Amino acid sequence: MSLELILVLFYSYFLGSIPFGLIITKIFLNQDIRDVGSGNIGTTNVLRTGKKTLAIATLIFDILKGYVSVIITLKYFNDLIYFSALICFIGHIFPVWLKFKGGKGVATYLGIILALSFKFGIIFGITWLLIAFIFKYSSLASMLGALIVFAYSIILDNSILSIFLFIIFIIILYTHRENIIRLKDSRETKIKL
Repeated sequence: MSLELILVLFYSYFLGSIPFGLIITKIFLNQDIRDVGSGNIGTTNVLRTGKKTLAIATLIFDILKGYVSVIITLKYFNDLIYFSALICFIGHIFPVWLKFKGGKGVATYLGIILALSFKFGIIFGITWLLIAFIFKYSSLASMLGALIVFAYSIILDNSILSIFLFIIFIIILYTHRENIIRLKDSRETKIKL
């Protein structure tokens, strides 16, 4: 294993694994976000505290960690870009600091694709907002947004990016497996935007 690969693995995982939702709610609410709602450390669950500003802060920082990780790799280790993006994404979902129980990866995914392709990031954001406003389900908006971005990448015939986006889409489906069951049974919690 090369030194470059080890270095990219280290900073990509480290950045991805920073649990901003947990940190922010601990600092400003003196509360463990894992004891609220779904117990997830992501934006949607922080929103359940009733503090929209903290949810927005969590969203921004989770987007930034994906974005920064990819931008660093683009500048210094361009041939490892998809490796870096995947490791950062996995770091958010499986952070070593929280016994590998992290978030669902959607905000970090958005940061990653904004760095890879600003156009794809905009497509995801618009899709997410439309689905969320129409159906009021964050999980549904996330899964459909990732699917639309993947489908769009196929239309543009970018095979390497398409393979990466397909892998990420499958992981997003996996992280939302309980949401899928609740959606099917009409038990999924709606969000208040």
